[in-house]
Amino acid sequence: MDGLCFLPPDPVVPMSGPIAPREDLLGRALEDFAQEVRRRSQGEEAEAGPDWMALLDELRHSVQKIGMRERTGGTDAFGFDPDLLATVRPLLRLLRERWWRVEVRGMQRLPETGPVLLVANRAGLLPWDGLMIAEVVEEASAGRDRPRFLVADWLVTLPFAQPTLARLGGVRACPENAARLLRAGRSVVAFPEGQKGAAKVFAERYRLQRFGRGGVVRLALQAGVPLLPVAVVGSEEVHPVLFKVEVLARTAGLPFLPVTPTFPWLGPFGMIPLPSKWSIELGAPLETAGLGVAAARDDLLVARLTEQLRAELQHMVDSGVRSRSGIFA
Repeated sequence: MDGLCFLPPDPVVPMSGPIAPREDLLGRALEDFAQEVRRRSQGEEAEAGPDWMALLDELRHSVQKIGMRERTGGTDAFGFDPDLLATVRPLLRLLRERWWRVEVRGMQRLPETGPVLLVANRAGLLPWDGLMIAEVVEEASAGRDRPRFLVADWLVTLPFAQPTLARLGGVRACPENAARLLRAGRSVVAFPEGQKGAAKVFAERYRLQRFGRGGVVRLALQAGVPLLPVAVVGSEEVHPVLFKVEVLARTAGLPFLPVTPTFPWLGPFGMIPLPSKWSIELGAPLETAGLGVAAARDDLLVARLTEQLRAELQHMVDSGVRSRSGIFA
C-alpha cells in the first residue's frame, strides 16, 4: 500500500466489440509466406482444388485472434467485468454457503451511503478472503457498488492471474489505485499486512503482522472515508502452510513456495481449498472525516491510529478464533 504503481487510463467512453488484432511475429511470418506463394505462382495456371491462399489468410487471422475476447460495455478502467462475475457467482456462492459455510456478523455497521475502506487480516497466497469479503459486503449493502479488493504486486505479475483477478474485482495494491477507487465512490478492501500476512506458517496463524507504514490510515484521512476493521477467521486453514521453500520459488516469480498438507503432494488437486469453517465480522468504524486531510501528514497521529486499528482487528480475530467450536465444525 505504500509503494508507487502505474494507474490504468481514465475511461472515456465504454466500447464494445472485439479488440483490434495486433500484428505479431507469427502473423508477419505467415503474411510473408503468403506473399512468397503468390510470387511463385504468378503466370502458372492453378489446378482445381482447395483455395490454399484463402485458407492461409484465414489461418493467419485466426492466429492473430488467439486469446482475444469480446469486451463488454460494462468493463471499467480497472478491468472489472460484471458479466464474468455473473458467470462465476454460482461457484462463489457454493464456496461461501456450502464449502466454507461463512458466518457473517456486524454488517449493520456499514454506512448507508458513501465509500468505506475495509481493513482485513490476510491469509494465504490466493485472494479467497478478498473475494468472500466483497461477496458478503455487496449482498449486505443493497445499492452499493461491489467493493474492490487489493492484491499483491507479485500475484498480478503471474501469467493469466492479473486479467482474471481484475475481471473479478481485484486491483493491484498501491495507494494511487485505492485513492482513485475511493474518489469514484467505490469501497476498497485492503490487507495492510501485505506479503508478511500471506506468508505466515500454520504455527503463526491469526497473529497479525505489522501494518506497513500506516498507508491505510493515511489513505482514509486523505479520502475522508471511515475505516472498518474486518476479522476473517477460517481463511488461514484453507491452505495451511507447514513450511516455505524460497529458493525454488524465485524461478517461478513467487515470494515463496508453500508446502501444505495437500500441495505439492497431490499436484494440481493440492490447490483445492480445504473446507474450513469461516466467519467474517465487521467492527466499529474508525471515523476520519472530522480530522481533515492535513492529519495525513501528522506522523504521530497516523502511527497512533494505525496501532489502534491493528489492536482492534487483532482483538476481533482472537475473539472469533475462541468462539468457534473447531476448524471444520
